[in-house]
Amino acid sequence: MSGSVVRKIGLLAAAVFVAVPAVSSAETICTIAEDVESGKTLVTQGDCDRTLSPASTFKLALSLMGYDAHILTDESTPVWPYVKGYSDWSATWEDKATPRLWMEKSIVWYSQRLTEALGAAKFQAYVRQFNYGNRDVSGNPGKHDGLTHAWLGSSLKISPVEQLVFLRKLVRQELDVSEQAYDMTAKIADYGVQQSGWHIFGKTSAMPASKAGARRDRNKMYGWFVGWAVKGDRRIVFARLTGEEQNIPGSAGRRTRDALFKDLLSKLDTL
Repeated sequence: MSGSVVRKIGLLAAAVFVAVPAVSSAETICTIAEDVESGKTLVTQGDCDRTLSPASTFKLALSLMGYDAHILTDESTPVWPYVKGYSDWSATWEDKATPRLWMEKSIVWYSQRLTEALGAAKFQAYVRQFNYGNRDVSGNPGKHDGLTHAWLGSSLKISPVEQLVFLRKLVRQELDVSEQAYDMTAKIADYGVQQSGWHIFGKTSAMPASKAGARRDRNKMYGWFVGWAVKGDRRIVFARLTGEEQNIPGSAGRRTRDALFKDLLSKLDTL
């Protein structure tokens, strides 16, 4: 084989190596799952007591609040328009949004309009009623922005273990909200029945360490996927938290979800 061919093969191999992120650059920080009826822990792996910002997973709690307070009506009402100046980290947010689109596209400004409609006192009361994470909705020090930013890398923190405490109460309908609030939250968080036969409901989230409230690993992206699975008479709540290098393209939250589908759903029947 000529030297020029060898050099070309070497350059091609180097290009492929650079283009494909290393698997080792992502890690699962915690995977935890629990049977809703018995409370038995089915899976617990990693540091499941680590507390971080709930970020977009908080939409499950916000949905319960919004429907219980009759601010949200159904899957398609209210329709709120995007207004210039709203959070627009994604181009897909620059349009009108419904509750279903809010959950599906993880639209931050819709969450903020919802909490503003609730008002500070009612918002804080719901967080305490749900006993959600550390219950701290004060926001960033000195900014008085808890009503719109507490769950976005600010004062509100939650661990995977605490996510399951909240989710189990949600599934068992023990959060003292209306039947409609439980039903509609499940409806807009519905991932459908998977090939395994498990019906999945949940919410993803992706956030840089700087916004997750993490002082270490400043170059990481964190991904959450939390929710519940139903099959026959069995109901299981789960949470997974991951960390990866920020330069990996795509959504850390979606990768966390897809990995959980692959790793956990195939095993649930045996747990």
